[in-house]
Amino acid sequence: MDITPLIRADRQIIQSYNTGKFRISGTIYESAVIVFPDRVENWNVNPDKAVLEADDFAQIMPHADDLDIVLFGGGTQMQFLKSAFKEPFHRKKIAVEPMDTGAACRTYNVLLAEGRRVVAALRPVL
Repeated sequence: MDITPLIRADRQIIQSYNTGKFRISGTIYESAVIVFPDRVENWNVNPDKAVLEADDFAQIMPHADDLDIVLFGGGTQMQFLKSAFKEPFHRKKIAVEPMDTGAACRTYNVLLAEGRRVVAALRPVL
């Protein structure tokens, strides 16, 4: 029995993640990425930077009107985000959920299958 969620063919699904890379809709990415339902963008965030700043999420803000939730995968562990980062999203009624990268990948796929307007900003597991 096939238990894979039914997701439209034009949507980006996270198929796997491993040390330093992601497989998303058949393409391998070897860096941090931002996964939108219709595309994947390389995320120019410093992998060694322990605490992220609001500017690190500037790529997402132009698309805020098309989003309900931002998932942040912080690598092997969940990383808390400063309230200064979350505030611009909260003003637009967008939920921001930090978690480890594995949980963010799985949650993204579930929310995408439900038709939710979701984006995942993912740091690779190192």
